[in-house]
Amino acid sequence: MAGASVRRAASHGIDAPVVLLGFGFGVLTCLLTTTITDGPVPLVGAGLLALCALVHLHTTLRGKFAVWEELLDELRLRGDEDVLDLGCGRGSVLLAAARRLEAGGTAVGVDPWRSLDQAGHDIDTTKENALAEGVADRVQLRTGELTGLPLLDDSFDLVLSGVAITALAGADARALAIREAVRVLRPGGRIVLAEVGHARQCAAALTELGMAEVRGRGLGWRMWWSGPWAPTTLVTARKP
Repeated sequence: MAGASVRRAASHGIDAPVVLLGFGFGVLTCLLTTTITDGPVPLVGAGLLALCALVHLHTTLRGKFAVWEELLDELRLRGDEDVLDLGCGRGSVLLAAARRLEAGGTAVGVDPWRSLDQAGHDIDTTKENALAEGVADRVQLRTGELTGLPLLDDSFDLVLSGVAITALAGADARALAIREAVRVLRPGGRIVLAEVGHARQCAAALTELGMAEVRGRGLGWRMWWSGPWAPTTLVTARKP
C-alpha cells in the first residue's frame, strides 16, 4: 500500500528544536569569534556545527519518514491490527501505520504533548494531520504518560515508538515505559522501538520481561541525530 515514496500532506514540525537552537548559537558564537581571533579554527568550528544541524534537519524532515515507511512495509500488516504508537507527537509514525490499516484496524497514539519534544507539539495539530492524511477514521489520540499508559492489558497487536522512550528522564522511567508497552501488548504481538543511546537497556528490559526474539540493529545514516555519534537503533521483540 504505502511506501517510502509516499507524499505527506500533514505538517510534522521539527524534532528536538532545542538541539537546533543550540547548534545555531554555536555557529553564531564561532562567527563572532572570528572578529577577535586570527586563524581558521572558528570558521572550521562554525562549519562543523552547521553540518551537524543539517544532518539533524535531514533526519527530522526526511530521513525518519523514509526509514519508517520501510520498517512498516517489512512488518507486512494484514490491515485489521490494533496498533499503538508511544509518544506519537504530530503523527509521523502513527499516520504511516494508519495508512496500512483497513476496516477493523485502529492506530492509537499516546503522548503527554510537551512542546520541548517537537515543534508545534499538541493534540489538535495531530488531529489535523490525521485529517490531512485521510486516516482520521482509523486514528485515536490519548493524553498520557508512557510510564503509565491509560490503556487496558493485552489491547494491541503492535506497539511502535519513534525515539520517544529515549526522551524519558532516567533509566527507571525508561524501564517502566518498556514494562507498560509489554503490558498492553497481546500474546503474539510485536514491539518495534527506535531508540537513541538506550537500545541496550530497552533490549535488556524486554528480555527480563520474558519477551521472545529480542533483536537490535542500526538504522543507518538517515536516522543520525546530528552525526554518527547519535545513531538510531531499532529494537524489536515478540510477546510469547
